[in-house]
Amino acid sequence: MSTPFPSPTASQEASHTQFPFVPNVVSIRTRRQMKRVPGTREIEPDHKLTSEELPAHRERSESKSTVAQLKVNQIPRELNCDHIVGNSPALRDVLELADKVASWDSTVLLLGETGTGKELIAQTIHRRSNRSHRPLIKVNCAALPSELVASELFGHEKGSFTGALQQRIGRFEAANGGTIFLDEIAELSPEIQVALLRVLQEKEFERVGGNRTIKTDVRVIAATNKDLQHEVSVGRFRMDLFYRLNVFPIRVPALRERLEDIPLLADYFAGRLAGRMGKEITQIDGRSLAAMQQYSWPGNVRELQNVIERSVILSDGEVLRVDPSNLAHESPPCITAPTSAESGSAELDRKARIEAVLRETRGKVYGPNGAAVRLHIAGTTLDSQIVALGIKKYQFK
Repeated sequence: MSTPFPSPTASQEASHTQFPFVPNVVSIRTRRQMKRVPGTREIEPDHKLTSEELPAHRERSESKSTVAQLKVNQIPRELNCDHIVGNSPALRDVLELADKVASWDSTVLLLGETGTGKELIAQTIHRRSNRSHRPLIKVNCAALPSELVASELFGHEKGSFTGALQQRIGRFEAANGGTIFLDEIAELSPEIQVALLRVLQEKEFERVGGNRTIKTDVRVIAATNKDLQHEVSVGRFRMDLFYRLNVFPIRVPALRERLEDIPLLADYFAGRLAGRMGKEITQIDGRSLAAMQQYSWPGNVRELQNVIERSVILSDGEVLRVDPSNLAHESPPCITAPTSAESGSAELDRKARIEAVLRETRGKVYGPNGAAVRLHIAGTTLDSQIVALGIKKYQFK
C-alpha cells in the first residue's frame, strides 16, 4: 500500500525552487513556521526583522514570490491533487489522465512498479468521480487467503462452509454505488477470475453458498506490477478478463522517471517524520539531496520514505543528512515474469539470483528480513517465481 501525502504548499515549492541558488542546504519550512498572505504567494517570517535587514529581506521575498508563482502556475488548478506530492511532467500526465477518466464509470487498469503510488491514483480517480460520496473499498488480492477470496469479494451465507456462523457481506456488495480498488489483480486464481469477469460483464454475483443473484453498481479500478499480456500468454490470466480490465490503462511512472520530484518528497517526509519524532529539522543537506537525485530508487517512493525516516532517526541537528551508504549499494532489480524474448540463460540467471537471496535469508520469503523485501517485490510474486522456476526454498533453511 502507498502512503498518502498531501500536496506541497506554495512555501515548499518556493523553497525548492530556490535550491539551485543555495548549494549547501535546502530549507524545510513547516506550516507551524509560516503563514500565507491571502491572495499572494509571499511568506511572512514569524520573527521580527531589524531596519538593516528589512530591505534585503523584502528583495528576497519578492524574488521568492515571483519564482513560486511561475512554478505553481504551470500546474492547472484542477490537477493540483491533495494527496500526491510532485510537479514533474510524468506525474502531471498521470494526473491529467486520472482527471479525464474520473467522470466516467469506465474500468481503469493502473500499471507500474511496486511503491509508485498506484493506490493514491485510485483514490484520486474516486475522489474526482460522481461516486465520491459513496465508499472506496480497497482490496489487496495478494493478501487474501486463497480459500477465502470468494467469500471476501462476494460474501457468504450462514452455514455455507465450516466457520461460516453468520451471513457476511462481501467487498463488492459493500462498494455498491461506489468504487472497488483491486490491487495486485494478477494474483487472483483462475476460478476467481471467472467470477470477476461475470461481475464486470453482467454486474451481478451470488454469495458463496447462496442462490440469490445480487445486482451491483460498482466502478472497478484494478492495479498490478506485472505484465498482464505476458501472464495471458503463459495461461496465468484470462484473456477475456484482461480486455475487460484494460479499458483505460494508466501507467504510473517509477521514481527514477521523475527525479525532479525528489526535493518535494524529501521535504514532505522529513517535515512529517521530524514532527512525529519531536525533532527540529529545518534543512536538508544539499549534497545529500543531489545524491538522492542521482540514485535509481528501485523501491520507488516507498524506499525514499524509508531512507528519509532512517536519516531523521539518526539526525541530531537541524540539518538532515542522508548517509551515502544508504544509496551506494546496488539493489537487485525488480523481478518480473520472463518475457517471450528472454533467453534460457536469462532465466537461469534469475533463478540463481533468487536462490542466492533465499540462501542469505535461510529460505524466508516474507517479513522485514525476508527475500521478497531484498528483491523489492511482493511476497506472493516471489512465491510464484519460486514455483515457476522450480526452486525448493525449504532446502535453504
